[in-house]
Amino acid sequence: MNKTELVAKIAESAELTKAEAGRALKSFEQTVAEAMKNGEKISIVGFGSFETTSRAARTGRNPQTGKEIQIPAATVPKFKAGKTLKDSVN
Repeated sequence: MNKTELVAKIAESAELTKAEAGRALKSFEQTVAEAMKNGEKISIVGFGSFETTSRAARTGRNPQTGKEIQIPAATVPKFKAGKTLKDSVN
């Protein structure tokens, strides 16, 4: 399912127009991204939680040349599915 199909499904199930559903989805995305950028954790009970984690700098290897390269430290987004979501998928 792509973003357009997701917006259509949200519009149908929430009885919104596609434009309203699109704005709601975009607002959700921006809010989660901004909170994660500020180091906050977002928990949606039953669905899951969004947070960031730090990845340490490390030495990697270029697969084409075999030469070692340095991979810098980074902050990466992380999603952990909640129990209700896990149970609904299985």
